[in-house]
Amino acid sequence: MTIRNTDLTACLDRLRTTLGERLATGDSVREQHGKDWSRLPPALPDAVVFAESEDDVCRVLEACHEFGVPIVAHGNQSSLEGHILAIRGGIALNLTRMNQVLAVNEHDFDAVVQPGVTRKQLNQHLRDKGLFFAIDPGADATIGGMASTRASGTNAVRYGTMRETVTAARVVLPGGRVTRVGSRARKSSSGYDLVRLFVGSEGTLGIFTELTVRLHPIPEAVCVGACPFGAAASAIASVVDAMHMGLDVARIEFMDSLSIRMANSYSGLGLPVAPTLFVEFVGAPDHVDQQARAFGEIVAMHGALDFAWSRDPAERSRLWQARHESLYATTAWKPGAEVWRTDVCVPISRLADSIAAAQADIEGSGIDGKILGHVGDGNFHVAYLVDPKMESQRDAVRAMIARLNHQAIANGGTVSGEQGIGIAKLPYLLEEHGEMALEAMHLIKRALDPRGIMNPGKMGSEPSSLPKQATQS
Repeated sequence: MTIRNTDLTACLDRLRTTLGERLATGDSVREQHGKDWSRLPPALPDAVVFAESEDDVCRVLEACHEFGVPIVAHGNQSSLEGHILAIRGGIALNLTRMNQVLAVNEHDFDAVVQPGVTRKQLNQHLRDKGLFFAIDPGADATIGGMASTRASGTNAVRYGTMRETVTAARVVLPGGRVTRVGSRARKSSSGYDLVRLFVGSEGTLGIFTELTVRLHPIPEAVCVGACPFGAAASAIASVVDAMHMGLDVARIEFMDSLSIRMANSYSGLGLPVAPTLFVEFVGAPDHVDQQARAFGEIVAMHGALDFAWSRDPAERSRLWQARHESLYATTAWKPGAEVWRTDVCVPISRLADSIAAAQADIEGSGIDGKILGHVGDGNFHVAYLVDPKMESQRDAVRAMIARLNHQAIANGGTVSGEQGIGIAKLPYLLEEHGEMALEAMHLIKRALDPRGIMNPGKMGSEPSSLPKQATQS
């Protein structure tokens, strides 16, 4: 897909007359919208629009559809796989100014928000209502961005992902058409499930302007604990047993030895340097204490070095802050190094073997790498630290990431549990889904976006149009 200069100019001229200063073409603002948190090189849009209403979004999509100009939706730009890179140029549509909480329906446990509302902003708004928004990917991402990438995070083992959380939405389609999908009902068997079609579509089919999301009661008591082990396999075996026994786990996270060493250095965590589980139980005080004791018995059978648990809110904050700061701890560990991050998700029965294979790959490479993840649902992340002056290290990490993805698929899993596809994961879609499933994706893309303007070159695009970078991940 190539934009003709005349078409781009005509599109921008039309939008400038209606949007005024909300349309920006300066180099600095384009550079800000030409990168994310991924390892991929920047790709700048030709212009940036700061939408303030659904009408603004409609006008942009109408003009872009008419003139064949690509459009990429932006939130807080915390994606890790290149979702928001404007690899075909065009317009970056910044939705962060659409940040109103439109309604909170306390008795129905849901809220209606604009796409630019962040998860922390929503929870601050809900603080006095005894409710909270459960999806917690770590970064203070926008709700629209989280829906677009089908985000999840540390709470997914109990509360699910954005797939289960978004019950309805308003979506602007190419040409500026607005559709509403889903409802506020707790369940439905009416028609195709269009909500879940758009959730996770990464802005390739339409753009959210309003989302209805599920809320949950703030638990009466919370119990957290940290549990080091002599070996990662023992930690993972404990997770599998805890899940099989039906323990009421709210969060259960794994951090390998290097992850703990980094957290001790960056966040002052002060834990023994060993493969470690962070665990959380919620509910009535007696219930969380009983669950913690039961978990302690399980980990003791697997040789845990210790298990200290507490209902102290300060201890809870200390542990989870360190977990959420893992991204920054990795960056600070070796200044100047490139951090290459990826994730996979496998059936929990294959989790121990999958993590062991990833660890063996790292140890055999001589490159620093760490493993952590939301192991209660089989999702783990690997971060590699690459010397930017050594192309041989880049090649080695590319090969390790490829092996990680191939192994996940072979184990009955997926190449991404929560980071999404973007650009970096595109080469693995065919292997995971097969030709017919990919063709179905292409047919849906063509039906809703016949001119191919919505985040082009990404998921749902024709194989021949995929970006060259996609073959280099």
